[in-house]
Amino acid sequence: MSTMNLTLLTDLYELTMMQGYFKSQNRETVIFDAFYRKNPCGGGYAIAAGLQQVIDYIKNLRFSEEDIAYLQSLSMFDDDFLEYLRSFRFSGDIYAIPEGTVIFPKEPLVKVIAPIMEAQLVETAILNIINHQSLIATKSARVVYAAKGDGIMEFGLRRAQGPDAGVYGARAAVIGGCIGTSNVLAGKLFDIPVKGTHAHSWIMSFPDEYTAFKTYASLYPDACCLLVDTYDTLKSGVPNAIRVFKEMRDAGIPLKNYGIRLDSGDLAYMSKRARKLLDAAGFEDAYISASSDLDEYLIDSLKAQGATITSWGVGTNLITAKDNPAFGGVYKLAAIKDETTGEFIPKIKLSENTEKITNPGDKTIYRIYDRQTGKIRADLICLVGEQFDEKEDMIIFDPLETWKKTKIRRNTYRLKNLMVPVFKDGECVYQSPSVMEIRKFCQTELSTLWDETKRLINPHEVYVDLSDKLYLMKKDLLEKMSMEALK
Repeated sequence: MSTMNLTLLTDLYELTMMQGYFKSQNRETVIFDAFYRKNPCGGGYAIAAGLQQVIDYIKNLRFSEEDIAYLQSLSMFDDDFLEYLRSFRFSGDIYAIPEGTVIFPKEPLVKVIAPIMEAQLVETAILNIINHQSLIATKSARVVYAAKGDGIMEFGLRRAQGPDAGVYGARAAVIGGCIGTSNVLAGKLFDIPVKGTHAHSWIMSFPDEYTAFKTYASLYPDACCLLVDTYDTLKSGVPNAIRVFKEMRDAGIPLKNYGIRLDSGDLAYMSKRARKLLDAAGFEDAYISASSDLDEYLIDSLKAQGATITSWGVGTNLITAKDNPAFGGVYKLAAIKDETTGEFIPKIKLSENTEKITNPGDKTIYRIYDRQTGKIRADLICLVGEQFDEKEDMIIFDPLETWKKTKIRRNTYRLKNLMVPVFKDGECVYQSPSVMEIRKFCQTELSTLWDETKRLINPHEVYVDLSDKLYLMKKDLLEKMSMEALK
């Protein structure tokens, strides 16, 4: 995967449009925005992820001779265009919201400013990468929130939709808050913790459960987690685990990072009974881990039932975001540069569905924080170059229901520009943090959300507003196009 040439990871129509631009001598510089329209999983936010892989993709964007030969075999592309592709390099600018940032609908996550052929080519890969990892990071953050401080381990590799989804899904899951993954390749590639115990087959391969536990404990005394539900959890599994723990204690082996794992049955009931047995035997610090088709809703329910589980292995429902398997990010043209004046001419996409009408122009995003609490008050999409003074009152309004207005008093808020430069003139100018650093940043980001926005069901909506200048630009374009349609 790490050596695969991704240049042809694109939809065919990107290349046919490229050839059309090439033939028509269209070299216009344009702006494209990648954004999404609706928070996944019915939530109140999402988490940006995947930027490092976008950077790697752009850095290595080259048409090999094998690529050229394949395109030539399609009998769709002329020789002069194929010759152009031989020397193709990305030469534009890219701005993006850093990974781990809390994000909301309609905000540009990635902004591409480049000649139209270049900007068109990169659309599919950018969406593929950002959509997948942002989805899994968001799902992970929801699962971690439900666990209320317990550790979440990502265990989904065998159920992921292929190796790439397993590896990069594990990366995104750790960004969203998981403490580790069972995926060893992801651990190697991204320097993230790898965790795991043993399977039922380990138990079944020995003459009896006790011997299997004892053998495992002798091999891994510092990470002894015993799977207790192969035969009978409460009559066999937990008692045999306690027997092994007692033998370790009597032998003077320090008991640290040890416990049991439940993988079936009524997890609330089983965990509470197992906890009593462990405590009665003097193993109050033994942890109880659980797996078995978990998601944020089941974990939340188990916590409400008083389950004594302290760590959770979440697989299928996390790595596939089973209840919401697609992020829904889109990539839309926002402006075309006037080569005479150097100014960007805003462009807008209309739709019968008002939610699909785009925001035009060269934009950035300011996050508005409450100065006292540090929580997010709202986000403001505005045009690049607009200035705001924290010492002045700010009035923001809903771009669809404009009568909804809020005055934010001066000196009660602070502003942060979310978008950072990633590529300038084709050269990468951004150093991506490590995955564990991004994870830490993401935890800080999540702390800026109000609890009402983080709740799993019917969350409070964080407002994403337009600046006056951007709103008037959008309104003027809509009115102009409406008048044109009447002619």
